[in-house]
Amino acid sequence: MIQESDTPTPYELIGGEEGVRRLVRRFYRIMDEAPEAWDIRRMHAEDLSQAEEKLFKFLSGWLGGPPLYVQEYGHPMLRRRHLPFPIGERERDQWLFCMNQALDEMDLDPAFREQLKGQFWRVADHMRNQGLQAIGPGASQETT
Repeated sequence: MIQESDTPTPYELIGGEEGVRRLVRRFYRIMDEAPEAWDIRRMHAEDLSQAEEKLFKFLSGWLGGPPLYVQEYGHPMLRRRHLPFPIGERERDQWLFCMNQALDEMDLDPAFREQLKGQFWRVADHMRNQGLQAIGPGASQETT
């Protein structure tokens, strides 16, 4: 017999669909308004609604909720989808500035918030495609 886990998913801990939508809405509002996010904001279309909907769908599944993004678009292949955009440490940090501020404004357990920030950092750092130098098969290192 398969038993459901009593441990809530991150999707549930963030507030389900409404919590994810609130996070994504705030993330893009910060990106749109904060001078600290200028470089990544100009990589996006003037109207952020399509990007907002895609991030909502991705985060829903990534956080353990409905796999909306996969159902509509297939495997995310995040790094591959972001290769057309020059993403270095500055762009990573600007994205994280927006996400961290949006997370800080949510009523979340502090330990869970920090856990999410760590997970978002890993994903954002994986998106970098600038300032890296290959040093062997499948490896990379910062350039000086």
